[in-house]
Amino acid sequence: MIFIHTADWQIGKPFAGIGDAHKRSLVQQERIEAIKRIGRVAQERDAAFVLVAGDLFDSPSADKATVSAACSAIGQIGVPVLAIPGNHDHAGPGSVWEQAFFQRERDALAPNLRVLLEPTPVELDSAVILPCPLLRRAVMADPTDWLRTPDVFAGLPRDKPRIVLAHGSTQTFSGQWADDEEGGGASANLLDLARLPVAEIDYVALGDWHGTKQIDAKAWYAGTPELDRFPKGGEHDPGNVLVVEARRGAAPLVTPVATSRLNWSELVFDLAGDASLNTLQERLTALLGARANEDLLRLSLTGSVGIEAANRLEELLESLRARLLRMKLANGTLIAPTDAELQTLTERSGDPLIACVARKLVERAVGDSEEAEVARIALRELHAACTQEAQS
Repeated sequence: MIFIHTADWQIGKPFAGIGDAHKRSLVQQERIEAIKRIGRVAQERDAAFVLVAGDLFDSPSADKATVSAACSAIGQIGVPVLAIPGNHDHAGPGSVWEQAFFQRERDALAPNLRVLLEPTPVELDSAVILPCPLLRRAVMADPTDWLRTPDVFAGLPRDKPRIVLAHGSTQTFSGQWADDEEGGGASANLLDLARLPVAEIDYVALGDWHGTKQIDAKAWYAGTPELDRFPKGGEHDPGNVLVVEARRGAAPLVTPVATSRLNWSELVFDLAGDASLNTLQERLTALLGARANEDLLRLSLTGSVGIEAANRLEELLESLRARLLRMKLANGTLIAPTDAELQTLTERSGDPLIACVARKLVERAVGDSEEAEVARIALRELHAACTQEAQS
């Protein structure tokens, strides 16, 4: 029996770091498109159902447009979709799951969607699901506690694989596990998988950690199916769903399948003089190609360039701002005028005031502050004016 394990769709995520409203909407829409890609994977792999291990929505109070868009996409998946509430879309009082609008849209657009709000076994034609829903954003008790009672398994069919569906941390997210966009340092929703009756369970489908990660022989985090943040390195591998082949009493066979479309990249570059600007352009071309509205880039620049090269750099950054869905820029580049540029600006015996201003601007065009940026702009404009005057 084959099924799809996914989690952390977080439909409706605001992406507040993207200032342009149109580009922000494109990134948000891509999470809806990811649902459709999951449906195609389910069809290609002949999956019996799809499991969503929490955080289908980004908020327990998702707005109506978000609910409708999600239900429409889920309804296009040709197999049952079973989901539990996670910490983002927990099933507390007044949550989206209780709202009449959601229930109407689900019935009309996604009759294949079943939200599991109770910790009780759910028997399907080919498997038994053991859901561990979150009824609050943070619970101190282990959500899988109910599975430690032997009576839970006494009446279950012997021939169907048993699949735990849970959302939470298998360890506190610190160090390499830290998730700076999720708050880090989790002390709630902790899952002690070591205390589960391992012989009674065939697979543990986990959500909350946004990267694909195997925890033990039977437990995996699927990760988010569409990237939603810049690279964290190490073991963080987002942008997948898991195709799981499970049988009662056998080790599961798990295959990650990439589903993400948008590219979240990082580039750190040290500008060592004007000539290195060409190298930066080559690196960016290799990273981004000729794409537009498909990439988000965290760009860190250090080093120094001359005034004319700084103008070229600003033109390059202007192009990136237009092409990228988001550019998170840390620009520590210094303007270090070439000898010729310094001579143009500071050795003006007939105009000592401009020479004095130029020297002051060079001093202040250091760092990443707003004042430094203004000084860099002023220095470039002053150089352009002086160059034009000399050529006239």
